Amino acid sequence: MSREKILIRTSWVSTIGNAILSVSKIVVGLLAGSLAVIGDGIDSATDVVISVVMIFTARLMNKPPSKKYVFGYEKAESIATKVLSLVIFYAGAQMLVSSVESIFSNETKEIPSAIAIYVTVFSIIGKLLLSTYQYKQGKKINSSMLIANAVNMRNDVVISCGVLFGLIFTFIFKLPILDSITGLVISLFIIKSSIGIFMDSNVELMDGVKDVNVYNKIFEAVEKVPGAGNPHRVRSRMVGNLYLITLDIEVDPQMTLMRAHEIADEVEKSIEDSIDNIYDILVHVEPAGKCQTDEKFGIDRDMVK
Repeated sequence: MSREKILIRTSWVSTIGNAILSVSKIVVGLLAGSLAVIGDGIDSATDVVISVVMIFTARLMNKPPSKKYVFGYEKAESIATKVLSLVIFYAGAQMLVSSVESIFSNETKEIPSAIAIYVTVFSIIGKLLLSTYQYKQGKKINSSMLIANAVNMRNDVVISCGVLFGLIFTFIFKLPILDSITGLVISLFIIKSSIGIFMDSNVELMDGVKDVNVYNKIFEAVEKVPGAGNPHRVRSRMVGNLYLITLDIEVDPQMTLMRAHEIADEVEKSIEDSIDNIYDILVHVEPAGKCQTDEKFGIDRDMVK
């Protein structure tokens, strides 16, 4: 199955599952009078929005390169991940405001109905299954968007557990304010999660790599090729889940152009054999001894030791 089809199928499973959980928690939360359960339902509603965005993004990523976007549309995944983090942050901030208002409100608070506990247990089981499924599919196709959503739903499991314990303590101690305090703690957890996802998506958009060990692999791959020396000005960035690698090497200045070209091809093949998910490799060949010492971009072997 293609990467796009896995993204779309997984997103649809997430959409349907979260829609069922969201409606259940919001309706039961309103009937039971539990702010924490309503907040948990709102959090699940953001997951529905996230899944819809993921479906749209998966279709966009599959478009072929154009004159305007010659590298294709793979980075749409990182942009979508950034948007998702903002949606999650907004939901957390809204819940934070509602919880604070409830805590300091002078209105008489009532203990939530016991049905709130049952829907929360249902939510924990459902979210755990969805999170595990999303994470496995995300790892399978190396999708930052699916993995980010899986982490978000894993956080939802923790949130729902917090809601459950909050409800239990509310019933035990007969203190309705504990429900509002639980909602406050959950909102802070949601905000923290959104900030983490936001920062993680910066790496690809800033043309970085999440695993800097890729540079060690590049240097080791070059060292395996006879005649290729002094790999330097090595640059790697991500296009979706793929590596785009550029580097300079030195060869004997007396070597024929044909042989220098063959060595460059061998370097490309060695790197492809050492690193998965390659988008493209560009090897620039220089005569030995002509390396510039004041190059601004890229790294050399000494920088990764």
